[in-house]
Amino acid sequence: MTDLTELGVAAIRDGVRSGAFSAVEVADAFVVKVAKAKHLNAFLVETPDHALAAARAADAARAGGQTLKPLAGVPIGMKDLFCTKGVATTAASHILEGFVPTYESTISQKLWDAGAGMLGKLNMDQFAMGSSNETSAFGNVISPWRRPGSDAPLAPGGSSGGSSSAVAAGLCPGATGTDTGGSIRQPAAFTGISGIKPTYGRCSRWGTIAFASSLDQAGPMARDVRDCAILLEAMAGFDAKDATSLQLDVPRWEQGLSGDLRGVRVGIPREYRFEGSGDGLNYDLEGLASIGATWKAGIDWLRDAGAEIVEVSLPHTKYALPAYYIIAPAEASSNLARYDGVRYGLRDLPEGAGLQDMYAATRAAGFGPEVKRRIMIGTYVLSAGFYDAYYTQAQKVRTLIARDFERAWETCDVLLTPTAPSAAFALGEKSADPIAMYLNDVFTVPSSLAGLPAMSVPGGLDKQGLPLGLQIIGKPLDEQGVLNAGLAIEQRAGFVARPQAWW
Repeated sequence: MTDLTELGVAAIRDGVRSGAFSAVEVADAFVVKVAKAKHLNAFLVETPDHALAAARAADAARAGGQTLKPLAGVPIGMKDLFCTKGVATTAASHILEGFVPTYESTISQKLWDAGAGMLGKLNMDQFAMGSSNETSAFGNVISPWRRPGSDAPLAPGGSSGGSSSAVAAGLCPGATGTDTGGSIRQPAAFTGISGIKPTYGRCSRWGTIAFASSLDQAGPMARDVRDCAILLEAMAGFDAKDATSLQLDVPRWEQGLSGDLRGVRVGIPREYRFEGSGDGLNYDLEGLASIGATWKAGIDWLRDAGAEIVEVSLPHTKYALPAYYIIAPAEASSNLARYDGVRYGLRDLPEGAGLQDMYAATRAAGFGPEVKRRIMIGTYVLSAGFYDAYYTQAQKVRTLIARDFERAWETCDVLLTPTAPSAAFALGEKSADPIAMYLNDVFTVPSSLAGLPAMSVPGGLDKQGLPLGLQIIGKPLDEQGVLNAGLAIEQRAGFVARPQAWW
């Protein structure tokens, strides 16, 4: 029999339905593989009982002649930002260590209702703050990829690094992620998988631990575009418990998949190019030559799929990153004020301490350096005397960035850009320089500020044999257009590279 852990979401779903194998056989195979891959540190909590219970329910339904649920027999990984009833949820932070929710997030509940089982809770950057999965309080996640001839552990991207590492290593066929400024797309690019951030409001935020409320959005990560479409259908939908949730029917994205892009106009933003040769694609910055070549190949693939290629301008793109790193920390400063040691999570109460001392000691011990950095930035830009100078100006820039996209849609249907400015880097390589780390989001942040759907798909390998991603950005609510363009690239890129098992 084929190694069941080599199958994706669609193949597992269809195999269970046809009786080619049982759901329990699938769950058992993944449970064993997860248990053997602890060196990757992708899972914070393993929940084999949850996965096996869902599998047994799927097999019983099939044996009884019942119609199987959409994800019956499919075990997945759950990012530790989603509250799961009866299962520890920490956002990879000491301040929530020991917190076991008594309720289920809307996203996880939708997936369980669709028949999926949970293999465990996935490691991540603490409170989703990071681009390398080095800020987790429970240790770094390690990418399953290696540079040829080197044992240096590579970053799986962040903040959804546990999700990307687990999917790339075949520990689960799909996983949930969250994307605030690129935290689904950048790790997907680093590990050679696909991931989509839907339009802001497509997926409920209820029961998801907040980072920046006006930006956070859940989405799926999987091995290919079809699997992402299947998972997103199960995750999306209106939720009355979330005031930002869109009251819209969920499209049949899998059914609508097509790599035929005749009549589709693909925009290439000139601001995403760096100075270099005449076409602007041969970057003069270290590490970007391969990105430029992959981007150029992506343009050719979409043209081959029937698309018309047009150049567009997003003139305020250069201000997106500084605006994001004002707005996101400001919202984080407000959201994380609730972690004070009073009601749940860590409480550090020094001898003879008063309430204020407890607050200070708890937050000092519970939050990591990156979280503290962003809280301080956010508190500063919201403070009297600086609010208008920083936060108000950043919100004005955000409006201008959204307007740039609106104007671009007058001449194109989707945009094609690189996902990240480099392939995966070694753990520790950029951790001493926060600005260098923040630059990982340079291509993904603009669409997040505008609330647009965007996806990363593998485009090829760099000269060191590491994955590179291409990003498709779509109009509001046009996940179908994004998925279709992603499928067209996937069909032509022929990306089949997988990391060699060493863990």
